[in-house]
Amino acid sequence: MTADNDKTATRRSSKLLGIWNLATGYRGIYLAAALCIGLSALGKTASFYLIRYFVDDVLVDPTRTGLVIMVALAFVGLALVQGGFSFLGGVLSAKTSEGVVKRLRNHLYDHIQQLSYTYHDRTPTGELIQRTTSDVEGIRRFYAEQAMSVGRIIFLFVVNLAALLTINVRLAFYSIAAIPFLVGISLYFFGRVYGSYSSYQDQEAKLSTVLQENLTGIRVVKAFGRRTFEIEKFEQENIGKYRLGKKLTFVFSLFWPVADILCGVQWIAGMAIGAIMAIRGDFTIGSYLAFNGMLLYVIWPMRNLGRVVVQMSRGLASFGRVTEIIEEEKEPLLAGAFQPESGIRGKISFEKVSFEYEADLPVLHEVSFRCEPGQTVALLGPPGSGKTTLVNLLPRFYEYTGGSLLLDGRNLKDYPRHYLRRHIGIVEQEPFLFSRTLRENITFGVDYDVSDEKVEEAARFAAVHEVIASFPKGYDTVIGERGVTLSGGQKQRVAIARTLLKDPEILILDDSTSSVDMETEIKIRRALEKLMKGRTTFVIAHRIQSLMKADLILVLDKGRIAQRGTHRDLAAQQGFYRQVYQMQSQIEDEMEKEITDAVL
Repeated sequence: MTADNDKTATRRSSKLLGIWNLATGYRGIYLAAALCIGLSALGKTASFYLIRYFVDDVLVDPTRTGLVIMVALAFVGLALVQGGFSFLGGVLSAKTSEGVVKRLRNHLYDHIQQLSYTYHDRTPTGELIQRTTSDVEGIRRFYAEQAMSVGRIIFLFVVNLAALLTINVRLAFYSIAAIPFLVGISLYFFGRVYGSYSSYQDQEAKLSTVLQENLTGIRVVKAFGRRTFEIEKFEQENIGKYRLGKKLTFVFSLFWPVADILCGVQWIAGMAIGAIMAIRGDFTIGSYLAFNGMLLYVIWPMRNLGRVVVQMSRGLASFGRVTEIIEEEKEPLLAGAFQPESGIRGKISFEKVSFEYEADLPVLHEVSFRCEPGQTVALLGPPGSGKTTLVNLLPRFYEYTGGSLLLDGRNLKDYPRHYLRRHIGIVEQEPFLFSRTLRENITFGVDYDVSDEKVEEAARFAAVHEVIASFPKGYDTVIGERGVTLSGGQKQRVAIARTLLKDPEILILDDSTSSVDMETEIKIRRALEKLMKGRTTFVIAHRIQSLMKADLILVLDKGRIAQRGTHRDLAAQQGFYRQVYQMQSQIEDEMEKEITDAVL
């Protein structure tokens, strides 16, 4: 148990050191803020000495009116000193906290962008949002409020205790007898709150994830009538947060009475002992009044120290949660030294390539095939057969775990990821569009200025120009979140235009015509046929018509190649491809017959 406590204390110390290191570049400003707080505390203590002087030396002679005015002006001056330094300290601490947190947000966002696909696969979006908002805000409060409050309390305690010692040493020690107990209780509750708050933040992240997923998929929820289920799911997570919040509140509510009782007893005892000593003539009335003020600024700040220390545990817990993300290893985008200036030709060779997301759970099993530059490889298979996983190996979203994957005769791992992705264009099965203009979405894949003619040309190839032109603002039309103001087929075609404009050497079309009608699919297919000339293309599709002209068709089943060949070869073989082809042909014949009968 002692070893566990030591480890916990070590982790907290390392987090305090980490927070201090986080303030690099602002430490001087922050120390200046602490100095201002200290000078403000000195001003407060000086006012107590001024009270003693006023009572003991000025009031004894009513004729010294001028001295009374001077003392009054001195009080005003000390109040201005306290207020001025307190204000300056607040400004400097605010500059530090906002500056550090702004830099942290930027770094955290940049770091998240550079994390691997694997990390994003296993981490809920709500969890990341929680840590980049609520937890970062907890760190901001640590700098702006809690750390400064600790500094102010320590200054007040030290300065006023020193002042008490100048009045009466024995009385000063009587007056702080309960302080060690108060500090011990504060540290005990610090540990309790630290653990409870970490659990509370974790649960809040789960609640944020449920909320984010529900709002993102609100159309699906309404379409399938799952409102009641989603409400119950949210309420279940909310109850979990309620229970943890109640536990956290209980810890706080238990701390305050204990701290108040200790401080109250200490204050009353100190005043009583001081009163008795003043009556006995051990010191003057003015000294007693000054002593009461100093005693107040020794005891109650220490009571607040307990509150702040407990709250600091929240800031440390938030820092720990943010650090967990920062400590995640970045995706090595620059790893690999081979970057041919002539670009990529597109010769691809899979040689017994295997891949597994988790150990002993393979997704691809010794996949082998070759593709010459400019050829089209089509992938067909049931859901979960490994089609998307296979093409995701090409831009190195994932690293294959067995075999060898060559691009233009070089191991794929010799190419930097950023170089590969610059030369590979992808149209996903579920295209994502940003809440920006259509022009910005189409030009998203290029990092240089693009003329309107080029944008429109890409849109024409993708059979979406006429749709965009029908909007009142044309290409300057702002679409809703995730392209919600567009139909599924329109989003798909905008995504295709985005890839066309990028003009990549390798194309990956992940079921990119699944959301369009037959007429639009034919238009897109014709445009893609022009674009595919001289480019290596991987096509994932469920419609045989989208695969028929491919140079090589691979039928995948449970991560293995079950069939391979051209359309003519596979249509003549018994197997999955022929079954799908016959079924789709039968459906199309029946639809054509129904249309013919309706016309006649």
